[in-house]
Amino acid sequence: MRVLVTGGAGFIGSAVVRHIIKNTQDEVLNIDKLTYAGNLESLIEVDQNPRYQFEQIDICDSEALTKAFNQFKPNLVMHLAAESHVDRSIDGPAEFISTNIVGTYTLLEVARKYWINLTEQEQSTFKFHHISTDEVYGDLEGTTDLFTETTSYAPSSPYSASKASSDHLVRAWQRTYGLPTIVTNCSNNYGPYHFPEKLIPLVILNALDGKPLPIYGKGDQIRDWLFVEDHARALYKVVTEGEVSETYNIGGHNEKQNIEVVKTICKILDELRPQDNQQSYETLITFVKDRPGHDLRYAIDASKIGRELGWEPEETFETGIRKTVEWYLYNQEWVTNIQSGEYQNWIQQQYQAKKA
Repeated sequence: MRVLVTGGAGFIGSAVVRHIIKNTQDEVLNIDKLTYAGNLESLIEVDQNPRYQFEQIDICDSEALTKAFNQFKPNLVMHLAAESHVDRSIDGPAEFISTNIVGTYTLLEVARKYWINLTEQEQSTFKFHHISTDEVYGDLEGTTDLFTETTSYAPSSPYSASKASSDHLVRAWQRTYGLPTIVTNCSNNYGPYHFPEKLIPLVILNALDGKPLPIYGKGDQIRDWLFVEDHARALYKVVTEGEVSETYNIGGHNEKQNIEVVKTICKILDELRPQDNQQSYETLITFVKDRPGHDLRYAIDASKIGRELGWEPEETFETGIRKTVEWYLYNQEWVTNIQSGEYQNWIQQQYQAKKA
């Protein structure tokens, strides 16, 4: 198969690309705008593979997308390109509207025009897989319910509202134009190569630097944590085996309060990299003012994908978080390049060299 992945230099996207190249014989075209969170260093282990290629393209650029589709001729599209940080969406929602809504619309139109010109056989195997988030469902505060594929949408932040909008567009293009689409909604991802603005990598790296470990409010917000490599396996299974027009929720079966997550990281670091003063890293925990519209609880019912496609997460939170902490401890060059911004220079040099 020929798989076009948008956002393949991002956290989840790079995990998907690595999974496909390392575990299948498929060809991959990675399309990424390379914003601050796009990092080609996360793909070093596959970037010399002859089945992998990269193009720096903004998904709002219809002309560049059309050229990429016509040259690569994908069988499958996996759409992960998105602005995804809630705090950034609160401070500056415009980029989220542009990328997540207008970009998805542009990609859908390019894919539709490409698809209608395929042969009947080629059309029958083509799929457009849109990767979304459980945040579109809003908050489960005060309940023991789980998000299912039929849960009503009630987004709380500009980020989740923009993703909800993109989900609706994808389903509309399936219903109106017949474009063969699939949607997945996932819970919070964590794991190696995570950009350090998100909770888990931020806590790990702040702790190692002896900096405060900021926690919103009381830290009682509950999330279902999904190891990114488990998610990558699930996404590939959905795009290759899932039913067109269906939605699949993907979760890790690991509901944890944020404060519990942070304390777990501290305990692992106490064991693997004790502080010089012999104090626990928990002494660095600092509670800060909660952000506006902060949902209290997300939790995924992932029984459908398990029942219909046979997927289950391989990592528990305990095994996954230990692997994650160890990865950050033993990949200091990647971390240093991220923290210094040097990775952006590396990207520019690598991309320009390949282009030449």
